[in-house]
Amino acid sequence: MKKNKLALNFSVLALIVTSFIACDSDFNNLESDVLNSGVATNFDILNSNYDVITYTNALGPVQTNNGIGLSTLGLYDDAYGRVTSSFVSQVSLSSYDPTFLGSANELQIDSVVLTLPYFSGVTDIDEDNNITYNVDSIFPDGSTYSPIKLSIYENNYFIRDFDPSADFNEAQAYFSNKTASTSEAISPLEGTELVFVENPTDVNHLSINSLGNINISKQGFILTETVEGEEGEEDDTTVTYAPPGIRLKLDPQFWQEKIFDREGEAVLSNSNNFSEYFRGLYFKAQAVNNDGSYLILNTNLTSSNITIYYTTTTVTQDDNGQDVTTEEQENFVINLSGNKINFLENDFNISIPNGDENLGDERLFLKGGEGSIAKVKLFNGDDLNDGDDQTFDNWKNFFVETDTDGTKNIKKLVNEANLVVYVDQDYLSLSGLYGPEREPDRLYIYDLENQVPLTDFYIDVTNNSLPYFSKYNHLGPLQREGDESNGDGIKYKFRITEHINNLLLNDSTNVELGISVSLNVNLEELVQQQVQTTDGSELTTPISSVLSPRGTVLHGNNTADESKRVYLEIYYTCLEGDCEDEE
Repeated sequence: MKKNKLALNFSVLALIVTSFIACDSDFNNLESDVLNSGVATNFDILNSNYDVITYTNALGPVQTNNGIGLSTLGLYDDAYGRVTSSFVSQVSLSSYDPTFLGSANELQIDSVVLTLPYFSGVTDIDEDNNITYNVDSIFPDGSTYSPIKLSIYENNYFIRDFDPSADFNEAQAYFSNKTASTSEAISPLEGTELVFVENPTDVNHLSINSLGNINISKQGFILTETVEGEEGEEDDTTVTYAPPGIRLKLDPQFWQEKIFDREGEAVLSNSNNFSEYFRGLYFKAQAVNNDGSYLILNTNLTSSNITIYYTTTTVTQDDNGQDVTTEEQENFVINLSGNKINFLENDFNISIPNGDENLGDERLFLKGGEGSIAKVKLFNGDDLNDGDDQTFDNWKNFFVETDTDGTKNIKKLVNEANLVVYVDQDYLSLSGLYGPEREPDRLYIYDLENQVPLTDFYIDVTNNSLPYFSKYNHLGPLQREGDESNGDGIKYKFRITEHINNLLLNDSTNVELGISVSLNVNLEELVQQQVQTTDGSELTTPISSVLSPRGTVLHGNNTADESKRVYLEIYYTCLEGDCEDEE
């Protein structure tokens, strides 16, 4: 095993490792008595900037059956153009071989309610029990939202769990362009169209408007249920508060024929029979007046379902031979479970180019969904003792001296390393369909070759329950003009200190890095999604990027504006007299 022999004594090393030193206005200055001008007389704090190669990689169709229960629906417009998302979902019964009528004489479906919840949290409850919700899954964010036209069909395509052409038990991948592979289309999809109940008496509790379109709102639903009391007793009213989402009433006839009339038959007896008999639902989104909203639906929740409310009537005779009628109100749930596949239709104004992997690009195009990522080569993509390019070797020798036996002597200690990329606002402003609310707050940088986060991701312990505030040190949020939430984006900063130290001290390979749009940085540890290619090459993309409709354009290493050229900055500490300039 190789040894790391430190050229600094242990106490000094401990002081440096636990200190963060600010060397410019972009660096966070944490005031400390541990290392300052009064006590750091034996050290120089310096920084160096390094050029990197960055280029765009346009993506083909991306895998969208993600296995985490998130579905996208609606329309999103930005500088790239429009993306329209629809999805198909398998369904399952809450119980198999169900009994509906039983010994009753009659059964009547009262209503059928479809619920598709957003991602939301409660932020306030006033004295009248009015609830205010925080919803971060409607795009673009705003106080009001444009409606969408939603059509729901019975799905005619059988969705497989496993790929018959692959190794045993390898899951079937489905892609954003309605295919299972380059040779298999997902069709036909549109079976019987479900009919909405457009004008119920409780219209305020539903998402549909008088035109049959779906209203989008952050408001929750207040649901009341009244049970008539016995003679001389008051009615019993129950109030239920449901979080924001899509809530629709469906015409009962389809469900009567599809489910209730099949009572006792084999098609309802187990999940395998049922999944072949009822292949799921296809949710198709379209524009309303050439506009719409884009939704991230939490279809993994048990509340994401179709609930059928029905009444059974039983007639018996009392001791006097008189008919006695008894009514029982019941419900039966059909869950949106199993495979869910998102379909993305791009109508782009920008033709996303594949960049120059050797020289880099002027601009980097990042777009979620079936869009694009950026690739990053540190130190020209050079690795140790790799050919004639000595970029990496020279950089490493500047910081670490390696003896013939492999022992390392640290000459300069890396305190912090950041990759800094600037937003190309001049390019974005050419489109009238762009603004601060459409800029992604978070980007994600990762090990492209091994499809995993960098070490810095794992050691960043910042809040991991709220996505915006998670991994805040490593994946710095978009810095905006005036630090205002509605300010134009300026730059992103990725702190990759541990990655750089691994290159220096642990002989890690200088792998190519990827940068993508991130909908939720808490999802980035999940297995990445496949990208469909025509040349047989293997390519993946982060699942959070697939789910995001957002995009941006960044300055690359060949931008004409040198002040906004992407760069790697390294802050380091060394003993006085051992801080010669890097050649």
